[in-house]
Amino acid sequence: MIDKDGMRMRLKTEAFDYEKKAIEKLRHMKVGALFMDMGTGKTRTALELIYLRYAAGKINHIIWLCPCNVIGDLKNGIREHANMDPDLITICGIETLSTSYRANRALYSIAQQKECFLVIDESLKVKNPYALRSRNITRLSEQVKYKLILNGTPISKCEADLFQQFYILDPRILGYQSFWSFAANHLVYSDKYPGKVVRVQNLDYLTDRIAPFTFEVKREDVLNNLYPKKHWDRCFGLTDEQREEYERAKCDFLSLQSWDANPDSPIIYRTFNALQQITSGEFIATPAYMQPIQHYPIFDDPIQNPRIQCLLNVLQDYYNRGEKAVIWCQFSHEIDDISRIVEKEFGIQSALYYGGINRRHRDSEKEKFAGDTQFLIGNKSCAGFGLNLQFCHNEVFYNNDWDWATREQAEDRLHRVGQTEVVNITDIYAINTIDVRILDCVARKENLSDAFKAHMHAKNFMAWLDGMDEGDENFDKIRPLRGAKAE
Repeated sequence: MIDKDGMRMRLKTEAFDYEKKAIEKLRHMKVGALFMDMGTGKTRTALELIYLRYAAGKINHIIWLCPCNVIGDLKNGIREHANMDPDLITICGIETLSTSYRANRALYSIAQQKECFLVIDESLKVKNPYALRSRNITRLSEQVKYKLILNGTPISKCEADLFQQFYILDPRILGYQSFWSFAANHLVYSDKYPGKVVRVQNLDYLTDRIAPFTFEVKREDVLNNLYPKKHWDRCFGLTDEQREEYERAKCDFLSLQSWDANPDSPIIYRTFNALQQITSGEFIATPAYMQPIQHYPIFDDPIQNPRIQCLLNVLQDYYNRGEKAVIWCQFSHEIDDISRIVEKEFGIQSALYYGGINRRHRDSEKEKFAGDTQFLIGNKSCAGFGLNLQFCHNEVFYNNDWDWATREQAEDRLHRVGQTEVVNITDIYAINTIDVRILDCVARKENLSDAFKAHMHAKNFMAWLDGMDEGDENFDKIRPLRGAKAE
């Protein structure tokens, strides 16, 4: 694909004003960081920075690393914004570099033989300086002069996440040759829990060092004209059998003392998981101290599950109007159940998108959904990076996990540049259960585990876990529902 001027790469879309500001700041930098929220054009901005180097004769090849599950969407994004000779770019999954000697060797060979521009997309995936993929990518980066890291959320836990991302760009940016020296100057560790960072110090130094190489874009600052989100709640009550199992499991898990002695105990997370499984229609068959949790269905027929009945009422409206919708689930068994029931009740098949199917199959399922298929059923963790669904404007959270970041990522699969409708977001939850507390934490952008630790010694802790605060008899009195309808 070489045009009449001999150019193997041409841009074909115009940058937005804020993207032009990013390009202007970084165009003369050999390395840089685009910390741009999802849907604000990281790929388009990176392509122009690459093009400027290519047109100037500084590079003749691109190595683009990204999560494996977004390779297809990345290729589509590149085709949308640029005409490019396929031989000009090598795209590789970041996870592949943890296991494949052949892939590492091939990329290293390309970097040695050609003048490359290295892009590390979703660079938070290389935040661990001791991970094999991080070490391999660091070795690769040492062979490359021009580099970009891309991420919407460069920090997941604390500023320690920044070290390896900027070390890959250039160790001179932060001024440390090892994570040990970085930690000695910036990280304060817990005396009680070895390895746990309790405070990051000298933040002004870090900010000053990275500022010249970084351009940051927040969605709320640049997407004022984007159609808004509209939230709806649909709640249901547990059956008597579910409620009995829920209370039994809650007492079983929380009676153990190990989580009380250590607020980071895995029993906390097994507690969350067990209670959510019950609200989704499962019995818990293992004691609290055993892992993994084993479970089996409470209902002989999934259609008897009140959560599924609530979902069907929501989907009926979309089905009648002929509108597409995405259903986000926490557990894989829910995806299978919902898929079968949707086919039985509406006579249509759904597209599936979750970790139980391989990447090529997921890509074909997404294409089905972009075509005539009305519903896509998937999980948030699998679709957290790079899945663009702005052709749909309805999404249903069948349930939620305790990580608000994955929730936000899932919402923004639809609510992004190119969306031409109000995005309707419906939450389904069981009243007076952990579902309520999770939704409260999501609304405050607070992880449930952090809220759990802050309240686990409260007098009314058991009620708090179910979404109630001291003196409240039921949740409906303390949390006004958003367009809510109880089933």
